[in-house]
Amino acid sequence: MMTFNAQRRRLLGFLAGGTALAAAGASLARPVVVNPCRAAIPVRLLDSPWLKQAWAGIDPAGLWDCHVHLAGLGDGGSGIEVGPQLSSPLHPLHYAQRLFYMNAGCAHDAPGAVDAAYVARLLNLCEAMPEGFKVMLFAFERFHDTAGHAHPEHSAFYVPNAWAARLAREFPARFEWVASLHPYHASTVDDLKQAISAGARAVKWLPAAQGMDPASPRCDAFYRVLAESGTPLIVHCGEEKAVKGGDTQAFGNPLRLRRALDLGVKVVVAHCATMGTDIDDDGRVRSSFDLFLKAMAEPRAVDRLYGDISAIALRNRQPAVIRSLLEREDLHPRLLHGSDYPLPGVLPLISPATLARAGLLPKAAVADLDALREHNPLLFDFVLKRLLSWQGHSFSPAVFDTRRIFTVDRS
Repeated sequence: MMTFNAQRRRLLGFLAGGTALAAAGASLARPVVVNPCRAAIPVRLLDSPWLKQAWAGIDPAGLWDCHVHLAGLGDGGSGIEVGPQLSSPLHPLHYAQRLFYMNAGCAHDAPGAVDAAYVARLLNLCEAMPEGFKVMLFAFERFHDTAGHAHPEHSAFYVPNAWAARLAREFPARFEWVASLHPYHASTVDDLKQAISAGARAVKWLPAAQGMDPASPRCDAFYRVLAESGTPLIVHCGEEKAVKGGDTQAFGNPLRLRRALDLGVKVVVAHCATMGTDIDDDGRVRSSFDLFLKAMAEPRAVDRLYGDISAIALRNRQPAVIRSLLEREDLHPRLLHGSDYPLPGVLPLISPATLARAGLLPKAAVADLDALREHNPLLFDFVLKRLLSWQGHSFSPAVFDTRRIFTVDRS
């Protein structure tokens, strides 16, 4: 097993590059806020009964974390770009978010090698998981206008498909990759076919930040390729807080996915649309989560519509949403584990103690979960979700058998 330093050296060898990390982050010095980025998990935690309970009945080879973000500064040949809203102190909220994300990915203290440090840390976290466990790395497309033209100035960040694909090729035992392509771009169909040929397991859209309307006929050619190839489309639905593009929040309405479903596309709703509100068919404003459940109940959704449970435990989600997902055992075969990494490493975002007070976690597990997160946010997120329960209901092992959705025989 490679150590974190050995992995970083290997990555530094395969990543040429170099601009320096933007100066900032010194103000993030409080231990209760900053991720200490500890390495090896102590034996005491590895022997925790809560960890053993979490893995009971789970086949690690079937567990692909289906929601993992790549991040960096583009300082290692990755092609990553950081837009003005995240890179400038003139946008203080989003600027602070970027600092937290980089700290969560333990890449905040690597001048000139941030891209390498981020990936090395992610590999290190994966090595602490049983053999067979993988993460699905997201590329991230720029914002595009209605003519299909990219606008970097309106894009929070950009992660090229080539970078995600390269990492999956270099580290196939732990990484898979997910493409991100805008359906309005002139070459999008050819680009999609190329990405699928290059091993993309899915395509990721964030309509509110990228500017695509899932209900538009302009997506039809894109949808047909997805349907014919069996490639899933992962779509963020509900309100988007982390990144902004244009004035396109309405594009995140789960009901706008009906067009894709009708054309035979397998669709995964990121976060189960657990935040925000959208407009129902009758014009009423309803929670995006309620509209997700409505979409899941429609005949067109059978064997086609899924939801990932990433971010459902964040502080900005309501405990009632978690309870509902736990109780709806009929939906569990269509729910998929995802972490939304690096967010589980942003310490203020998830409070096991608060979840325990809400009756969703065993109080005796809180100390071990808090300690585990400082060493391995990926494992923390998995264990936390395995321990979530409400009045005898917990997520079934099917929720953590995610590989089945993203492996298609294309021979």
